[in-house]
Amino acid sequence: MKTWQLGILFGSFMVGVAVATLLECNYVHVLWILLLALVVGLYRSRSSEARPAAVLLVICLSFVSFAAGILRTESYEQKFVSTDLDMQVDSEITFVGIVSKEPDVRDQLQMLTVDFEQEVVLVSTDKSIRVLYGDEVTVSGVLEIPENFTTDLDRTFDYKNYLKAKGVRYRISFAEVEVLSNNNKNIFITKLLAVKQLFMSQLDQVLIEPAGSLADGLLLGVDKGLGDQLEEDFRRSGIIHIVVLSGYNVMLVVVFVLFILSFFIRSKWKLLFGLLAIVAFALLVGLSATVVRASVMASLLLIAQTLRRTYDVLRALLFAGFVMVVVNPYILLFDIGFQLSFMATVGIILALPFFAHNDQPEALGFSLRSYVVATVSTQIAVLPLLVYHIGEVSLVAVIVNVLVLPVVPFVMLLSFITGMVNFVSPTLASLVGYPTQFLLEYIIYVAQLFASFSFSTTTLPVLSAWWVLVMYAVLVMGYILLRNPAVLNINNGELSDWTIEEETESGSDRRSDPLREEVPKIFR
Repeated sequence: MKTWQLGILFGSFMVGVAVATLLECNYVHVLWILLLALVVGLYRSRSSEARPAAVLLVICLSFVSFAAGILRTESYEQKFVSTDLDMQVDSEITFVGIVSKEPDVRDQLQMLTVDFEQEVVLVSTDKSIRVLYGDEVTVSGVLEIPENFTTDLDRTFDYKNYLKAKGVRYRISFAEVEVLSNNNKNIFITKLLAVKQLFMSQLDQVLIEPAGSLADGLLLGVDKGLGDQLEEDFRRSGIIHIVVLSGYNVMLVVVFVLFILSFFIRSKWKLLFGLLAIVAFALLVGLSATVVRASVMASLLLIAQTLRRTYDVLRALLFAGFVMVVVNPYILLFDIGFQLSFMATVGIILALPFFAHNDQPEALGFSLRSYVVATVSTQIAVLPLLVYHIGEVSLVAVIVNVLVLPVVPFVMLLSFITGMVNFVSPTLASLVGYPTQFLLEYIIYVAQLFASFSFSTTTLPVLSAWWVLVMYAVLVMGYILLRNPAVLNINNGELSDWTIEEETESGSDRRSDPLREEVPKIFR
């Protein structure tokens, strides 16, 4: 099946998920859609011409895909039916649960994700209390339903559904927490996170803040210690994505791990250990939408190389997005990380044919041009989302990314070496730490310098979601016209025929409530 046909089927499934998320749908609607698909299929069987029959087949499958999106969303929403906890909202409760994710430690507090009677409760508590993944804890506090709020740029942050996309329906603010026992969850993840904390402690002993926290963010996606002002500078300068572990960071780590494994593992075992390494890293840094998307695509690349098959990056992206939405349909509309990561990658993939001889990312390599192309294409691809969700766009992002991104691989490698060497020799680690510290401070300096300019960002008016669709429609039409100039050819006053060619196979709210520290950096 052609790539554009897969794209249509993927889009149909996404539309079905979106419709079922926003509107009340039931199985009667699904039956009508499937009936319509059956009618189109029967009409196709009577068509004698190959081209119309192929188009009708795509239309028929699109209706089926649309119905599948509705069914999957309706099935997923069953997990949010009313429970006994609904009767205890706004009341003080005490319960015993298990910490199911690594605690998110912030400047003023820590956020705990606690499993309790098949429910997930987001708990904020004093960060001085030592809580680890897998701990059994007693939680006391007032049970609340998360509420949406308005950011400083007049955007409404759908906090309630943002947490729902993470499986969370309730929260307890400023709870009293007591640890009862340890190691009550997956022992492999427990040990993995223990190694992570040990490594971070070694790295922080060598690097001076805020460089140490920046190194933690670049390597492991740890969000701590930068402070509100520095986070603001990174956001205004357009490089906040490197701090929260973007797909770029993830791919650098995966490539490095596979490179190291190639010296110790035979080729026939490379696939197994490579996939295990990718899964381990994803679990280590947390299964955010960006990490999952990059990990799935990296796994597909490894499989393709092992089987000596052509790796089509666009098909890999569609597959990764499809799998993620099937697992959790709510991320489509309520997880801005998924939206930005997916669209940024689409932007890079579609921009490549205009700057390289083929459709593969490797065609541009790590040249200066590649960073300009990547930054400009991602900025264009995510612009409608930034306008809608954030309301602020960095005007210096292209320059800053060109200045910063080339040094990120070296910073990550030196940070890793610094932390590892400190296990053996603190003196030698200090020597390695000098260039590491210098490059980290260089990134911070560039971010602060460009963020200080009054013109570094521009605030855009509030737009409805319909305008997002209009802007993406304009971008799609612009791309089609650039890829198919024949669309504009006029012969005898009429537009020429247009055919879609198959792709080549190679192809933050800053108010006083500390609980809002849980909101993604891009909103703060």
